[in-house]
Amino acid sequence: MSFLTAQDPPQSSSSSFEPPQPCRRFTISEIEIATRNFDDSLVVGSGGFGKVYKGTITNNNGESILDVAIKRLGATSNQGAVEFRAEIEMLSNLRHCHLVSLIGYCNDGQEMILVYQYMSRGTLEHHLHKGGILLSWVRRLKICIGAARGLNYLHTGTGINHGVIHRDVKSSNILLDDCWEAKISDFGLSKIGPTNQPCTSVSTMVKGTFGYLDPDYVYTGRLTRKSDVYAFGVVMLEVLCGKQAVDRSLGEEQRSLARWAKESIKEGKLNQIVDVNLRGRISPKCLKEFTRLAYSCLQSHLKHRPTMVEVVMGLESVLALQEKSNSTLQPAGMTIFRRKAPKLIFPSNQETSVGGISLKSLDIYLYEVESENRTLRRFDFDTINVATENFSNPTSPYEGEDLYKGRLQNGQDIAIHKQPRCENYEDEMKEASALLYLEHKNLVELLGYCIAGKELYFVYNFAPYGSLDDFLYRRHPLNWDERYKILLGVAQALVYLHKHAPMRVIHSDVNLLNIWLDESLVPKLCGFQFSRCSKIDEPDYIDVDVVRGTSGPIPIAPEYGRHGHLSTKVDVFRFGFLILQMVFWLRSILGLLEAGKHLGVEIGLTLRDWLCSNISDADLSQISRCIHIGLLCIEEDSNERPSMDAVIGMLLNTSSNYHTLPLPKRPVEGLGQLRSSNQS
Repeated sequence: MSFLTAQDPPQSSSSSFEPPQPCRRFTISEIEIATRNFDDSLVVGSGGFGKVYKGTITNNNGESILDVAIKRLGATSNQGAVEFRAEIEMLSNLRHCHLVSLIGYCNDGQEMILVYQYMSRGTLEHHLHKGGILLSWVRRLKICIGAARGLNYLHTGTGINHGVIHRDVKSSNILLDDCWEAKISDFGLSKIGPTNQPCTSVSTMVKGTFGYLDPDYVYTGRLTRKSDVYAFGVVMLEVLCGKQAVDRSLGEEQRSLARWAKESIKEGKLNQIVDVNLRGRISPKCLKEFTRLAYSCLQSHLKHRPTMVEVVMGLESVLALQEKSNSTLQPAGMTIFRRKAPKLIFPSNQETSVGGISLKSLDIYLYEVESENRTLRRFDFDTINVATENFSNPTSPYEGEDLYKGRLQNGQDIAIHKQPRCENYEDEMKEASALLYLEHKNLVELLGYCIAGKELYFVYNFAPYGSLDDFLYRRHPLNWDERYKILLGVAQALVYLHKHAPMRVIHSDVNLLNIWLDESLVPKLCGFQFSRCSKIDEPDYIDVDVVRGTSGPIPIAPEYGRHGHLSTKVDVFRFGFLILQMVFWLRSILGLLEAGKHLGVEIGLTLRDWLCSNISDADLSQISRCIHIGLLCIEEDSNERPSMDAVIGMLLNTSSNYHTLPLPKRPVEGLGQLRSSNQS
C-alpha cells in the first residue's frame, strides 16, 4: 500500500484520482444541497485548508440521514491537491475510534472538498480558549487519553504496514463527539515511515503550527514520531494551564506556553500554572505526575521523551489517582448518587428547606461543585456587564426583562438570566446542579454564574432564536417539518432525563417558554428549578407537599395538581399538550379541547376532523398520527399514558396508519379547574 505525503507530487490530475479503499464520491450538487449552497451561517470553523461547514446528507426522498462536516478548499489557501489527496489516502487506510472518520470527498472541476463525520462538540481548543463549556479536570484527562491513544495507533501502525507521523498535533486538531470522545483530525501534513525503527527520521520541509513545533525538527529538518510527542506535551500544558500555545498579548517570558510552563515546573511552582478554574480541584499527587509527564514530552533530546504508548499509560495512571481522590470527597448536606462516575452531587428531593441558603453559601457551593466532567465558570460582573452593554441590549430575542443576550470578548454569544431575589436559593442550586451533571444535545448548557452584591446571574450558551413560545408566535410560523423535529428533540431530551441520565430526573415544567432554539432550530430544554430527581433503581414517583410549575395556558397533570403525586408521567402529560399546541398553532389548547362536546375517543375524532378541514398537504398523515400520540399522553389516568420511550417509538414510526396506535380512553377532564390550580 502506498501513501501520498505532503511532499509527494500528484501522480495524476485531481479529476482522475480515486482513493485506495471505498470512499463515497459526492457530486458538487450534493454538497451544495448539504450546505445550502455553502451558506455562511453553517460555517463551524476554518483552517489552512479552508472553511468547514456543518452539512446534512439527505436520501433520495430529501430526508435528513446524517450530519457531516464539510471542508472546502479555499481560493486563497496555501494548500491544494497534494494535501487533499494525502488526507483521503491516509484516512481511507486508517480506522480507529480516536481518529476522525472520512465519509467521502468531492473532486468536481476546481472544487476539492472533504466530508467527515460531524463532531458536535467542536475542538478541544474551543473549550479551552474560546469560551466553550468549562471542562472538568477528569474530562480533560479523558480527552488527553483518547487523543494519545489515537496518536499511539498512528505511530505503532496497528492494523497497517506503516507508522504515521501526524506532523500537526494541536488542540484545534483534536475534535470531540457527542460523548466527548477525542478524535485526531487533519492529516494533510502527515508523513509515513516503517514501524520497526521508532526513532527513524524523515527529512522534509518544516511544516506545522508555531508553538507546537519540535525544536529539534525545526533545527535539523528531521521529522520523527517524537516530534508528535513534543506537540502533544504542549497540548497537555494547554489542558492544565488553560493558556494558548502562543499568546502574543503576554510578555516575552510567558508568550511561549512551553517555555514558561517548563521553567515553572522546574522551579516547583506547579500551582501557579494551573488554570484558575481548576485550582483546588486537582489532587497534589495527580498534579505532580501530570506535570512530570508533560515535562518529559518536551525534553530537548529525543531519547529522553516517552513514546506515545508510555504517555497513554502515564495518563491512565494520573486519571486513576484523581478518581481515587474524588471518591473520598463528599460535601456535607448533599445526596451522592454513584453510577460509573466517582462523584455525583445533586440536591435532595426533600421539600423541607436545607437551612436557608444565602448568596455567600451559594457562591461557595457553585464554585466547589463539579461533576465528573464539567465545572462551572465564575464570571465577574464587569465581564457580563460589558457583554450585555450594561444590560441594555435592545436586540435581546427573549421575553422578559431579566433575560439578556450578551457577547464575550472572545466573540462567544451568551444568554444571561438575572435570577429573582429570594431568601432561599435552593431552586437555583437545584438548577445549576442539574445542568452541570446532565448532558444532552437537547438540553441547554449552563456555562457559569456571577454573584455581584445581592444579585445572582446564570450564564448560558446562547440560543439565538430564544424561546419556542417567542419564535412560534412572534417571529416565524414554522413549517410542519420544523415543528416535528422540535417535538422529536424535546422527546429525546425527556427520554434521556427519565432513563439515561446519571439519575432519573422529572422536569415537571415542560412548556414553550422552557424550550430554547439554537441557530439550527435544535430545541434546548431548560427551566430545571422545579425538577426532582431520584436514583434510577428507585420507584418512579415522588410525593410532594407543594405543587410547583410555571403559570400558563397548559394544565398540569391531574394526579400532580390534586394529590402531589409526581412521576415521569407528569412530563409525558405536559409533552402531550406540547404536541397539540405545535399542531394547532395555538398558545393555549384549552379552548379547543373545552369546545368538544365529549371527552373520550370522540375528542380525538373532533380534533382530527378539524385538522382535515384545515390541512390538505402531504404532511396530513403524520400530523394526524401526532394528534393521536398527544391524546394518548394526556390520558386522565397516568397508568394509561405511554412512557417517553414509547412516545419516541410512535413519533419515529413512519406508518401512515394511526389506527394501529392504542385508542385514547379518557383524555383529561375538568381542564378549566386544572388550569386554575396551576401555581407559580
